[in-house]
Amino acid sequence: MTDIQRGYTRPLDLKHGRVDMTHGSGGRAMVQLIAELFAKHLGNTYLGQGNDGAVLPAPIIDGQPARLVMSTDCHVVSPLFFPGGDIGCLSVHGTLNDVAVMGATPLYLAAGFILEEGLPLADLARIVESMARAAREAGVPVVTGDTKVVERGKGDGIFITTTGVGVLPHGLDLGGARVRPGDAVLVSGTMGDHGVAIMSLRENLTFEATINSDTAALHGLIAELLATGADIRCLRDPTRGGLASTLNEIAGQSGVGMMLHEKAIPMKPVVAAACEFLGLDPLYVANEGKLIVICAAADATQLLAVMRAHPLGQDAAQIGEVLSDDHHFVQLTTAFGGRRIVDWLAGEQLPRIC
Repeated sequence: MTDIQRGYTRPLDLKHGRVDMTHGSGGRAMVQLIAELFAKHLGNTYLGQGNDGAVLPAPIIDGQPARLVMSTDCHVVSPLFFPGGDIGCLSVHGTLNDVAVMGATPLYLAAGFILEEGLPLADLARIVESMARAAREAGVPVVTGDTKVVERGKGDGIFITTTGVGVLPHGLDLGGARVRPGDAVLVSGTMGDHGVAIMSLRENLTFEATINSDTAALHGLIAELLATGADIRCLRDPTRGGLASTLNEIAGQSGVGMMLHEKAIPMKPVVAAACEFLGLDPLYVANEGKLIVICAAADATQLLAVMRAHPLGQDAAQIGEVLSDDHHFVQLTTAFGGRRIVDWLAGEQLPRIC
């Protein structure tokens, strides 16, 4: 028995037990929850320090202190479990990807949990185990965290906030303001998988083929792209608001326009059919394991080859190009030969999607 478990005669009942208010009180019940569930699955040297924060080594690259990249993300997805993933792995992947698209190598994660009174401990254990597995597979430990409990009816089960820290080498700068007319717009795979997986579950819809979330950590794929030395201007993961909103944001940052080609945008037929049935525009549907790459046109072929050789980029495609446009419009040539403006998402097409 560890020191923080001392005083308990019975372990947590992870099969039938439920979160109650004492698990967030700061007392023995909370310490037991942390020791027997969070520390058990997420434990590592840094988390084991047991302090209010983790003391971490400063990274050195080529003899110089490297720049740090930090990102934080709140996860409120409903339902908590969905085909291809759950809120646990999603909370890891989402934050790792936000760090990685800056060109940084993710090093550490912090996690905050808001638990609702009455949440089954079995569900909490399943979520934490999934989170631990995702962090372990990504090679990025959770080094510090916090847990709070709110009254029944005020938390919808569980909310998770994750913060990621990564290291960025000197001389590497990626961002939405670096895009130039003539650049190529690439994506790493099919659009809309995550959002449609969530909506299909919510609406209790079934299709001939299962629609799984694409949630995944992208930093391995990004590292391979950066290693080519290609002239990459900007990387983004098109999450909330989907492809359309993400490209509108980039166009505004760089003061350019873009022309997309509908026939070139990869999409699973079952996802396209589900979007049509649900009345959704797939260009605005969230993705959680896909990458937008905007690069110099001369490097597009090389980067596509690298992506297609990676398990997370097998359906990579060039979907458009960057234009000079004072209005900063994102446009689309349709499958029928027409053209339309692809504007910002208006309103909330898919709430609680991540």
